[in-house]
Amino acid sequence: MAYYFTEPSRTFNEYLLIPGYSSVECTVENVSLKTPVVKFKKGEEPKISMNIPLVSAIMQAVSDDRMAVALAKEGGISFIFGSQSIESQAEMVKKVKDHKAGFVRSDSNLRPDQTLADVLALKAERGHSTIAITDDGTSDGKILGIVTSRDYRISRMSTDTKISEFMTPFESLVYADAGCTLSEANDMLWEHKLNALPIIDKNQRLKYFVFRKDYDTHKNNPNELLDECKRYIVGAGVNTRDYEERIPALVEAGADVLCIDSSEGYSEWQKRTIEFVRKKYGDSVKIGAGNVVDGDGFRFLADAGADFVKIGIGGGSICITREQKGIGRGQATATIEVAKARDEYFKETGIYVPICSDGGIVYDYHMTLALAMGADFLMLGRYFSRFDESPTNKLIVNGAYVKEYWGEGSNRARNWQRYDLGGDSKLKFEEGVDSYVPYAGSLKDNVTLSLNKVKSTMCNCGALTIPELQKNAKITLVSATSIVEGGAHDVILKNRDNSAPR
Repeated sequence: MAYYFTEPSRTFNEYLLIPGYSSVECTVENVSLKTPVVKFKKGEEPKISMNIPLVSAIMQAVSDDRMAVALAKEGGISFIFGSQSIESQAEMVKKVKDHKAGFVRSDSNLRPDQTLADVLALKAERGHSTIAITDDGTSDGKILGIVTSRDYRISRMSTDTKISEFMTPFESLVYADAGCTLSEANDMLWEHKLNALPIIDKNQRLKYFVFRKDYDTHKNNPNELLDECKRYIVGAGVNTRDYEERIPALVEAGADVLCIDSSEGYSEWQKRTIEFVRKKYGDSVKIGAGNVVDGDGFRFLADAGADFVKIGIGGGSICITREQKGIGRGQATATIEVAKARDEYFKETGIYVPICSDGGIVYDYHMTLALAMGADFLMLGRYFSRFDESPTNKLIVNGAYVKEYWGEGSNRARNWQRYDLGGDSKLKFEEGVDSYVPYAGSLKDNVTLSLNKVKSTMCNCGALTIPELQKNAKITLVSATSIVEGGAHDVILKNRDNSAPR
């Protein structure tokens, strides 16, 4: 007969943390959120760690190259979505790797035979005042000049004026050679009183820009996540269908870590994908797998060679897998059980396989709970989709700013590979929805606020690191009444402008 779990599966919302002893050392400034991303042997250090325990979901509406750069600046990793062509995904990865800390690939480029009208249109589209003029209008073409707002006056020039007539020509540019350091580039910016410095190779091809404002931003990001070449670390999602072609292209593009993107990871297909990676690359290419919701699923993927294991089925805000198929588990219960299996696996084998909680995060405090329950890091979709850096449109709906957000299992995404169980290559039915989320502003501001809450709660629990939190946290179930009591109640709330409601 079927096996029945006697305990109900629970969500993060059903738990609270009990405060522990806080010493004078327990301050937000002393908390470290560094966490391992890939497996490692006892007594060794992981090849990849993060400075914050957050990664962005493998979704069209969340993770592109812009999100990857923004999150790496804060110390996390973005997994660029795989439901696109191999070529376009690899190009996104390459853009991130080419975007060295402080060095920016130009995304505003025109040809000299184009016109002032093209300059104005591109400026309106991208919001950038510095435009590189190359022979072919690409970001890595032969640079012939630069156009900035000081090169033209709209009131005194015809919009059909050729760019070649008013651009600052190459002969008049101050530039640096490829291979210069960020400090050297910054010295040139200040010495020549420039706002932007082009970096070119020996063939006069444009490689990067260094902007004065970006250098300052770089200095203000102490947690930024860089590889040994001072490039941002980036991940990429893969599937179990075209992995033999997709994975080599992503590795060639520079992806630091891969993750099999699937709604259910306890399968032969994932094992075959991992085996392909190990046979072709050994342990040099890092790949995570999932998703699973119990100890059996974790052990299967750990034994198969996964570098990390992702937890969660049906817990995402736009996921309807539970509704459609009746499978899944409460995210808190799943995290607790898989964390127990991970610890047992570590004791048996001496190999620590990090686990990632994917889904079920509604409030910021759920992040702390997930970490306390054993998650090494968290994968977030809805959370990151709200920010400026997500690739979706910002709209006004019912008088409020929102951003579009859709699931990989929706008809809009049509990512059938994520739900693949063999057979026909098509989306048989939806397991995700198309929606809006409230617009929240910049990633940096919101991540800083959320993680300050996490750090503050950790201090309340007497923990200065995530392992300390996992070891010492005291967690309690709460009643439905306790949940209601935890919010504002029995009062008349003022409006946000501090006026009483009408």
